[in-house]
Amino acid sequence: MLIIGLPGKTLTDADRRQLAAPQVSGVILFSRNFESRDQVVDLIDDIRAERPEPFLVCVDQEGGPVQRFREGFTHLPALARIGELYERDAHAAIRAAEEHAWVMASEMRAIGVDLSFAPVVDLARGNRAVGERAFHADPHVASELAQAYLRGMRLAGMAATIKHFPGHGTVAEDTHFDAAVDPRPLEELLATDLVPFADAIASGAEAVMMAHVTYPAVDARAAGYSRAWIEDVLRGELGFRGCVIGDDIGMAAAEQVGSIAARIEAHLLAGCDLLLACSPAIVDESIAASAHATPCDPECVAALQGAVAQTWDALVANPQRDAFIARLDQLDDARTTP
Repeated sequence: MLIIGLPGKTLTDADRRQLAAPQVSGVILFSRNFESRDQVVDLIDDIRAERPEPFLVCVDQEGGPVQRFREGFTHLPALARIGELYERDAHAAIRAAEEHAWVMASEMRAIGVDLSFAPVVDLARGNRAVGERAFHADPHVASELAQAYLRGMRLAGMAATIKHFPGHGTVAEDTHFDAAVDPRPLEELLATDLVPFADAIASGAEAVMMAHVTYPAVDARAAGYSRAWIEDVLRGELGFRGCVIGDDIGMAAAEQVGSIAARIEAHLLAGCDLLLACSPAIVDESIAASAHATPCDPECVAALQGAVAQTWDALVANPQRDAFIARLDQLDDARTTP
């Protein structure tokens, strides 16, 4: 049930031992794992050789401030640029969301990445960690653009992961570094932050990533540790049947329940299917702490694996891709033009 971070650009013997652990269901790659497109393809191929299917190779290739692979890949504008376009031309923004998603996902699939944890469907309401990663402050605009983004990802053969449930955009704190508390009642959340999630779930989103945010009007525990949020609201009220992913257990806001072992146990008891252990420094401890646990259902992992992809050469020869990229470039140009 663990998706682990690796330390470098090639596999070490220690990495190979970690990948062999049955409770490891995937890896998440970062900028530290990237030097060039050829290098990261070789790394992914080596990872695949170590682990039989089903197994996930993941990344955060959202665009804007969070794009782990840059040189040799398309520059992806922040999702906020699409929301700004919506104010001028809603139809063009919906098209841009689909095209952004297709370019991102098709490039990742062409190099062997199964899953980019996207899109962010939090509201753009001032959170320090979310910032330009979110489409819009209006829940209905964010919902419309998120659904367009899901369509583009699926056309490229990638499952969608909507994050960070039930909504990280309105609290100010960055949960990488601080605890975050949102005091609003469930009724208010259902009418605002939860709107894009509910609509994306109705549109068939395959995965949901939980927020390390506490909503005390619903549960004293952060959402990823909360059966009230996962079983009652997400699976019960919203009818979600896909994979639930806990955000990085190494984040400061995840420390609420104690040790790495306690965090893993709390996530699993709450109903998470997969957990992120992004820092290589906590991977051995996470593997040891989860040795007793039942591995994630292979069907859950298989549902998130990428579909058959184009080769890189076939992808770059596609003239439609050129048109998409040209329009994406205009998103950043529009912001810098007086």
